[in-house]
Parts: sequence; structure tokens; C-alpha cells
Amino acid sequence: MLVASWLFPNVDFGSFYQLIVVGLILALVGVLMEYLLLRKGTLWISTILDFAVSVLILYSIANLFAGTTITFTGAVLTGILLGVIEYFTHLWLIKSGRTQKSPA
Repeated sequence: MLVASWLFPNVDFGSFYQLIVVGLILALVGVLMEYLLLRKGTLWISTILDFAVSVLILYSIANLFAGTTITFTGAVLTGILLGVIEYFTHLWLIKSGRTQKSPA
């Protein structure tokens, strides 16, 4: 998200800690979604859902901070950036077999 705030003029975080808080929220939700959804055959579904959830979290949570401004377009552009990264991460996780769930 730091890169997004440098790249996109409509993404402006007031303080560095705000980037960290939003990043941690996105990371926690992303890991939970990957654990629940990601497996062979769900690459695109998981990536699209990651994009959509990222946009919603970015737009709603980031605007709660004083001094932070992010437009919906900025949230979408940042979501696209995160979605591209997530696509390659998901692809690697699936190909490496790290999405296999062990029996309980």
C-alpha cells in the first residue's frame, strides 16, 4: 500500500502507522480467505474475491483515519495492484502444493 500511495494521487495516508494498520487488516483477512477458499481449481475465484474484499476494506477502513483520503477509484487501483500480487502468490501456493489441507 505504500507503493500505491506513491503511485496513485487519490491514495493518501496521513501517517505511516495507518498504512501498517490497514495492511495488517488486509493480511489477516487475506490469509483467512486463502485458508478457506484457495485450492486447485479456485485460483481465479480466490483472486477476484481478494480484489473485491481489498477494495471494500481499503475504502471503508482507510477513510476512518483522520488525515487519510482515499477515493473509490484509488481503492480500486490499489485493489488491482494487490490482486496482481495475489494472483502470483496463489499460483505459487497451488503449484507448490501448499494449499493441501491435512485430514483432521
